[in-house]
Amino acid sequence: MKRQYLYPQNMRTEAKLWFWGLKDIIILAIALTISVVSWAKLGFVLPAALTLVYGVLSMRLDENSVLDFIKRAARFFITTQQYFEWKESRYGK
Repeated sequence: MKRQYLYPQNMRTEAKLWFWGLKDIIILAIALTISVVSWAKLGFVLPAALTLVYGVLSMRLDENSVLDFIKRAARFFITTQQYFEWKESRYGK
């Protein structure tokens, strides 16, 4: 009997499950477990809300996520130094 193996088109892509990467699935599973325990035992809902927000922000479409965009925007506007160099125009005053 011949075995047939199916490979993805691009072997270098990150492993994904539905809309999330594998790292995000692991983080969400751990956070969801902590959230359910804290909600059931303590009645504390904040971890569940934060887990839901992280789940929505980490959804990936076309290799981009909202969380990646927020990280890049914060790095651009807050943490990295902006450097501008002004030169006089040869034709202007």
